[in-house]
Amino acid sequence: MATTSIPNNTSIPEVGWWSGNTRLLNLTGKLLGAHVAHAGLIVLWAGAMTLFEISHFNPSQPMYEQGLILLPHLATLGVGVGKGGAIIDTYPYFVIGVIHLISSAVLGAGGLFHSLVGPNVLAKNASFPGFFGYDWKDKRKMTTILGIHLLLLGVGAWLLVAKAMFWGGLFDPWMNGGEVRVISNPTLNPFTIFSYLFPVHGASGMAAVNNLEDVVGGHIWVGLMCVGGGIWHIISSPFPWTKNILVWSGEAYLSYSLAALAYMGFLAAYFVTVNNTVYPEVFYGSVGAIATASGVVSARGWLATFHIVFTVLFLFGHIWHAIHARVIEGGFDFKTGDMVQAPMVYQK
Repeated sequence: MATTSIPNNTSIPEVGWWSGNTRLLNLTGKLLGAHVAHAGLIVLWAGAMTLFEISHFNPSQPMYEQGLILLPHLATLGVGVGKGGAIIDTYPYFVIGVIHLISSAVLGAGGLFHSLVGPNVLAKNASFPGFFGYDWKDKRKMTTILGIHLLLLGVGAWLLVAKAMFWGGLFDPWMNGGEVRVISNPTLNPFTIFSYLFPVHGASGMAAVNNLEDVVGGHIWVGLMCVGGGIWHIISSPFPWTKNILVWSGEAYLSYSLAALAYMGFLAAYFVTVNNTVYPEVFYGSVGAIATASGVVSARGWLATFHIVFTVLFLFGHIWHAIHARVIEGGFDFKTGDMVQAPMVYQK
């Protein structure tokens, strides 16, 4: 196997702070550090915010009127919930928050190591560390990375299935006024599951789902598709026609990711607004309403608004980075405002 080595003394370019991770575009080691540190910040926020919400939680007041954004999700997973959606035990929330804080410390240490001590550029070779080295133009490696992400997403979907079937179950708002139950017989019929992609159940599409059997069965199928797609992308090479369609650069991949986030963000905003099975009213507030009868913005309102706002931001980010990546690939230099090289001839 061929070995590719890139000098570790490649330095961070002198650019403005507003450039963000753009300055690390070709420094794979430092970019890894930034991503791990970012993950640590996210997990730190989740843990700290969970503990903050516990400290302000009032069990005598509806959850959706207390400005909570994390506890409703944990309650929906059947954690600390009793009959009718009453919160009977907040200790599991405390444990979850602390676990997140400990995990954030580990991720933070990894981010600091790769940012300050590790090599600027990860070498590409046959060693274990060399597996994590990459080149944006290496189409085969990029599809492998895509495949690994799909595998992780599939495992994530199956973790929810495991929680529903083996680890205590989920909260079902339609069962005896609302209670936690184990989903022992999830829907596996593909015709039932994929019918939600068509207007068979009304204009709401997937958001029309009204039973947890279909929800869990859908996650089983999503996991299968993600894992299958991940394996496919890991063992296969890009089709020849992709060389004429896609731009193979770090910024282009960012634009593709932002487009996917915008698409899913829009679906999530609509889902949380109209669905009462996955987002029970006892935790999130009335379906279709942003505020409660007393004028307080409900958990449902916060979730829907957040997703819509960030969907718009992600969509604009996708458009900007997609245009930027494509014109650079064509030979345009934004610094000089002129063409600096002949337009790229795509392989056929």
